[in-house]
Amino acid sequence: MRTYLDIDTFSEWTSEEQYQFSLAVTKGLIMDMVRKANSGHSGGPMSSADFTEILFTKYLNFDPNNPEWFNRDRFVLSAGHESALIYAMLTQIGWLNKEDIKNFRQYNSRTPGHPEVEIPGVEATTGPLGQGFGMAVGMATVESMLRARFNELTDNADELVGHYTYVVAGDGDFQEPVVLGAGSMAGHWGLSRLIVFYDSNNAQISGKVDRSDSTNYAQVFEGFGWHVQEIDGHDYDQICEAIEKAQVVDRPSLIIGTTTMAKGSANMEGDHETHGAPLPQEEINATKDQLGLPDEPFYLPLEVMNFFQSRFSALSDSVVKWNEDTAAALSNDEFKKLWDATVLNKIENIEYPEFDVDSALATRKAFGVTLDKFAEQLPSIIGGSADLEPSNYTGNFAKTYGDFSRENRLGRNLAFGVREFPMAAAMNGMALHGGAIPFGGTFLVFADYERPALRLGAIQKCRVIHEFTHDSFWVGEDGPTHQPIEHAMALRAIPNFNVFRPADAKETVACFQLSISQNESPCALLLSRQGVPVLNENMDFIFNGVSKGAYALVQCDEPELVFIGTGSEVSLAIQVAKKMNDKKIRVVSMPCREIYEKQSDEYKNSIIPTRGAMKVSMEAGITMGWEKYIGVNGLSIGIDHYGASAPGKDLANEFGFTVDKVENKIREHLSNLL
Repeated sequence: MRTYLDIDTFSEWTSEEQYQFSLAVTKGLIMDMVRKANSGHSGGPMSSADFTEILFTKYLNFDPNNPEWFNRDRFVLSAGHESALIYAMLTQIGWLNKEDIKNFRQYNSRTPGHPEVEIPGVEATTGPLGQGFGMAVGMATVESMLRARFNELTDNADELVGHYTYVVAGDGDFQEPVVLGAGSMAGHWGLSRLIVFYDSNNAQISGKVDRSDSTNYAQVFEGFGWHVQEIDGHDYDQICEAIEKAQVVDRPSLIIGTTTMAKGSANMEGDHETHGAPLPQEEINATKDQLGLPDEPFYLPLEVMNFFQSRFSALSDSVVKWNEDTAAALSNDEFKKLWDATVLNKIENIEYPEFDVDSALATRKAFGVTLDKFAEQLPSIIGGSADLEPSNYTGNFAKTYGDFSRENRLGRNLAFGVREFPMAAAMNGMALHGGAIPFGGTFLVFADYERPALRLGAIQKCRVIHEFTHDSFWVGEDGPTHQPIEHAMALRAIPNFNVFRPADAKETVACFQLSISQNESPCALLLSRQGVPVLNENMDFIFNGVSKGAYALVQCDEPELVFIGTGSEVSLAIQVAKKMNDKKIRVVSMPCREIYEKQSDEYKNSIIPTRGAMKVSMEAGITMGWEKYIGVNGLSIGIDHYGASAPGKDLANEFGFTVDKVENKIREHLSNLL
């Protein structure tokens, strides 16, 4: 066996010897990273290292000089706890350095405990198991869509926007149901450029996998329509053959690699205790000796770096050719128009739909009208509904642009089915891929099913639009299971997540526009089932107000009372203010608290004064959280209990959301203060 003592003759070694020693160096870096941090995962990265090393040194297409090159293959480490593995890869590429990996899991390092998308070469923030898989499905979806659409305009679309999405996933990923939902979608859509390596090492943090799981994933994914291969995950030739087969089949591919936890370690192979802990230093020393490595920590000789980077010249040449081909294609006006709108994310002035001010319109219907109008102008808008098209008012979008499918890659509508969590995870991947503005619709009460992906989208600053209709007890007859109570506030608790609850059709347009312009925040639009009056104010006024998060719809200097409403309760607040004409009342619409909080103190005090006026909040949801705006003497009109099954108007009367009952509550509260 060749060892570090023979490194001077590295160029004379066989390619097999060079590969095996390079793999050993990678494992040495993994062990040293985790040991120095005294924290992290050793066993999994070592079992996944064979496939990943081969992928990066032989197959992965990328620009060595630009991690953001658009036509790169995407690599997603869904098993994000194996972060030491991808950091070892990125160090050998040259996007990270030794100091980075020596600071593994330390504050402000570029090597955090789980991969984060801000790191060069990391495509998605992973760690919550299963979500990397779901995001990869979204990435592969956008790749397929764009390739088909550009194929209508050029003969070489495959070279310009055609690439693979590779995933490394583990046993824990496959046990998370989001993988089954996303895998079912990918198989149904025939995402042939999605290639997943399942590192099946039969070891988890609590013990052997067969303690808790005996699923035959080969059969399951074949049932989903995937191409499945089962291989020895440590065999070089089998891995290469499996990747090459996966690249040419017309289905998504699952490569199930039977592997050994902590493969290559001297005495701890297969030990589940290596999953979430550093190897003992004695074991590291013995393992390095067995692998032919020196005792030197973070050993990475130039010869191995050169081996790892041996394709860089060819990769750079392919990027040069891509640049030339792209420049030539951009001479076609239609190609350039689509390229600018999708890949370059250029958004021109948007024309808004118009609404009759003498009408009442559910904001969910207004969303559908707005979606149709915006989609005409923005070919980057793609998305669909979790089997609620008639209720979410995305049906016309589906009819106009067609369902994306294996037979129709040009479709822009995504029939997600009843898969809320996979839908949200995939949308994050679509946003991360670039070239698309994804939206997904369901009922607000089902935001709970999506919450892990909403949070991860916020962490990654994904521009995603979540349409949540049926936003209150006004859902009516479907009863408490479908009537959201705590959901708006629960969503507002997510940092970097904009929650819009528009008051009417015009505010819905403004919220949609702002969601598109929020390039570093996901957005949720909470929309009414019932009709609400269309505001009389002009669109410029409303857009200006909504863009500040809150604004005065009914202005009043030195008000005695300030009503703060969201959504359908804004019109209620206006009606109550008109009836209480003996009081000086200002009515504030607050469609987005998150944007409002970013305004200057001067502006905020001009809208909701800290002194001199009693504040009343009105929202058909829990009252918790409104104390921030109404103060100790204010009044919060809401609902702190579950709803009931009855027509919405009956519930409004029962729960006190009528003009007369709100007025009575306010006057009673005022009298109690005096």
